[in-house]
Amino acid sequence: MNRDIALIGITITIIMLSFLFDRRRTLKGVITGARMLYKLLPQFILLLIFVSTCLGVVPQETLAHLLGRQAGGPGVMIAALIGSVALIPGPIAYPLAAMLAEQGVSYTVLAVFVTSLMMVGVLTLPVEKEYLGTRIAIVRNLLSLIGAVFVGLIVGMII
Repeated sequence: MNRDIALIGITITIIMLSFLFDRRRTLKGVITGARMLYKLLPQFILLLIFVSTCLGVVPQETLAHLLGRQAGGPGVMIAALIGSVALIPGPIAYPLAAMLAEQGVSYTVLAVFVTSLMMVGVLTLPVEKEYLGTRIAIVRNLLSLIGAVFVGLIVGMII
């Protein structure tokens, strides 16, 4: 809680300093950020409801077994699969990862999930095929998936 208050204070201070140097650009930046938040808010609220419902329905022991610190390879593969298929924007994925971390999901699994979410696109593959060609689109997604697992393993070794 104190950390949140400190971050809010720092943010307000930086915005005020920016306002002193260039009012027009600061106002433009704040308005642009507010618009982005307004566009993301419905998705964020729906995802928050969905995740909260899932976390309420799925026993914590099951979640810990599937994705927790002892989940090992199967937990990493589940995270890679979910991340590869889901279409969740980054600003929503990071708070989701924080919620899962609070539930005991391992950092390795979270790293694989978020990285595959950002880099692999199973649902967007048809569009990629159209623009990049089938072979390049598939190779790009496979390399991204391997990279996501590699990132997760490195995170697991470090943390």
